[in-house]
Amino acid sequence: MSLERVLSKNKAKSLATTAALAAGAASCLLFAPSTASAGAAAVSLPPPHAGFDYQIGGAYTPPAGVRVVSRDHEAAPAPGLYNICYVNAFQAQPGAEGEWEDDLLLRDGDGEIVYDGDWGEAVLDIRTADKRERIAAKVGGWIDGCADKGFQAVEPDNYDTFTRFPDHLTANQAKAFIALLADRAHAAGLAIAQKNTAELAGAGKESGLDFAVVEECGAYNECDVFTAEYGNHVVVVEYTATGMRKACAGWGDELSIVRRDVDVSPVGSSGYLRRTC
Repeated sequence: MSLERVLSKNKAKSLATTAALAAGAASCLLFAPSTASAGAAAVSLPPPHAGFDYQIGGAYTPPAGVRVVSRDHEAAPAPGLYNICYVNAFQAQPGAEGEWEDDLLLRDGDGEIVYDGDWGEAVLDIRTADKRERIAAKVGGWIDGCADKGFQAVEPDNYDTFTRFPDHLTANQAKAFIALLADRAHAAGLAIAQKNTAELAGAGKESGLDFAVVEECGAYNECDVFTAEYGNHVVVVEYTATGMRKACAGWGDELSIVRRDVDVSPVGSSGYLRRTC
């Protein structure tokens, strides 16, 4: 993975709690969403090829034509739309190390906490089954909160952390952890998205994942990797004009695609940008 890609992914995570709206918690869908089997229950998937807005940097009234919105778990869902709930699942939020038990923070050979330096986020230690279960219990509380607020799906971020720290983490550990989150989401009645991580797209449904939220698959020629697993249930976010052109040219009549500014700024902010195909 290039440094540019790492720098462009999820720029707004540390800003996500600063502009949440206090809209109504319940969300009454205005469409008949498709469903996917989720163990003993069925969950609703986002409608394919629908107007989409990525609002993890701050919630605001969705533009006309939007039917699917992704917002931070501390925000309220947008009434009447399909809402995806963002949680940072594989890394701690910046400055939030103290909110985690000390042994759940990944440490290097010198006992120092391992950080994703681009975001100032401590990496969580998913290397053992016990630690995965304990981390999943905490993240699961956020997932339950998403369901209580009226979201229809959850988007656990940083599934691809293992690709940035291969000396410490493995793909199998990431898959084992995401499967725990999938069980928790399904138990709460939520669909769960694969976030990025083309390396594991082929094992998505095997791991319990239902659809995908993908950043820059147009820019990096990866959209087909995700559609091979999830069909047209792939939600695409692009951050550059070139990536947007490629995504729209190849998938504009099949997938939900939006271009946002890399800070995913709320409307009214100086850096706000939103484009569609």
